[in-house]
Amino acid sequence: MAPNFHSFFVLFFTIFVFSAAVESVSRQRVYLESQCRSAMYPDLCVRTLLPYINKNSVPSPQRLAQISLASCLSKARVTRAYVDMVAKKLNETGNSQDSQALEDCVHQIDNGVDQITRSFKELQHMGTDGDENFAWHESNVQSWVSAALTDVTTCIDGITGGVIGRREKAMINARFLNMKQLASNSLMMFTRYTTRYRASRGIKNP
Repeated sequence: MAPNFHSFFVLFFTIFVFSAAVESVSRQRVYLESQCRSAMYPDLCVRTLLPYINKNSVPSPQRLAQISLASCLSKARVTRAYVDMVAKKLNETGNSQDSQALEDCVHQIDNGVDQITRSFKELQHMGTDGDENFAWHESNVQSWVSAALTDVTTCIDGITGGVIGRREKAMINARFLNMKQLASNSLMMFTRYTTRYRASRGIKNP
């Protein structure tokens, strides 16, 4: 009987731990779903943030905005590297027109990466140097992320023609689309943070 009891205890304990873990993840997901409800791409918003949520604490709206921007920045860097690789490949095979279009696109993504990087750094300073500077930081972040979105759209428009391979074009478009969606969600999370901060401090909207 003892071995059977031991096996039952181990099984019961395993089920208990697994159930607790599932319940914890479910609570985190429900919380993020409430935070991402206003996003243009809510499912992507939840998937982006969920891996970074500590089960023992609730992240602040500012922290969620930082994670969202950091994820967008990471995707932008990966996208830039992929487009640069395709451009160099086309240049080696003599497709100069498409290669030039992609090289121009790489420069635009470089600008986007720089703008998102500055936005992330700006967000880290918000609320630390006085409420009188809050609106200035807020305007910078909104302008830079919006500019990054414009750069990505310009890239997409610039490579719609030509003879770039279907696979490469599909991969580029998919990466650009994901980057645009992440940037859009980042703007929403940022707006959610600034709205709550203003309300808590009694700061009027600009």
